[in-house]
Amino acid sequence: MQKYIKNHKRGRGIVWEVAPDVKKRLSHLVTSLDISWVKPTRVFCLRSFNAKTHAIARIWGLGKIWQGVLQVEAAYIVEVISEKYDKLPEVEKDKVILHEITHIPRNFSGALAPHIRRGPRNFHRKLEVLVAQYFRSLK
Repeated sequence: MQKYIKNHKRGRGIVWEVAPDVKKRLSHLVTSLDISWVKPTRVFCLRSFNAKTHAIARIWGLGKIWQGVLQVEAAYIVEVISEKYDKLPEVEKDKVILHEITHIPRNFSGALAPHIRRGPRNFHRKLEVLVAQYFRSLK
């Protein structure tokens, strides 16, 4: 399994490794819930260890300037924080992945949708719709 390491000054570093289990789950959710704007082939999944964050997972987008310079399409990385994510029940893991998917805008541009609370682009309302769809699919 491919690993990436970032050393901190204190001798303890973040380790990232490719997470095929998260990728498989993400692809399944995108397909089964018909989340048509997400291109699973352009979403990469990593699991991190020793990350100094309160988050369970985070998403990284490849912005326009990087796409232009590298001459690649838009892409995203979903990073799950092993110490927190791996302890969750499967349903909660899926909800975390859906939360990160909700950050991907419909134009799949490499940008990230923020946690907007009001108006037509309400992040939490979109997430609630996806989670409700998910629970209906379980029945």
